[in-house]
Amino acid sequence: MQSADIPSFKALSRQAGVSERQITRLCQGKLAEMRIADAHKLSQTLKISLNQFLATFGINPPNPETAVLQQEYQRLQTQMAQQQELLTQEFQAASLQVLESFLVYWPTAESKARENPEMAAVKLLPLVRPVQQLLQQWGVEAIAPVGAEVPFDPQWHQLIQGTAQPGEPVKIRNTGYRHHQKLLLRAQVSPL
Repeated sequence: MQSADIPSFKALSRQAGVSERQITRLCQGKLAEMRIADAHKLSQTLKISLNQFLATFGINPPNPETAVLQQEYQRLQTQMAQQQELLTQEFQAASLQVLESFLVYWPTAESKARENPEMAAVKLLPLVRPVQQLLQQWGVEAIAPVGAEVPFDPQWHQLIQGTAQPGEPVKIRNTGYRHHQKLLLRAQVSPL
């Protein structure tokens, strides 16, 4: 502390941004109970390397075997991060390939529909097939089609008006979805 011109433990605590409790632990020889981040802050404040700090307070610096293992761990972490990024990019590329025709033609169809409000909407339906194909590939399925009359099941349906008891007939107003048999979005229903 003298060589770093730090007059007291309280000053060391303040300058390092470490609690006085951590300084007490250090003084009691309980370096192993300290967080490594605090040990690093203290070593920087005392203007010594972390290895020197650890050696001074009772923990020997890593041996060559440990250093090799740490390097291997870091290499594997980096490799895993790169693989995750590559998989994400491949997933996105495959998805965009399925959606290619939608991406190309939908903006044009939307523009034409705005120019001509009388245009029959049925002409736009083929353009959404790629989205439907992608959902099918991912295992996303509709709970029931719009307009279907089904028995009310609160697990799969959400009432948007009125009341219904389980098993009572309701009409699908907005389609809900399952993903691999797990609820993704409840179908919105109303009583008959």
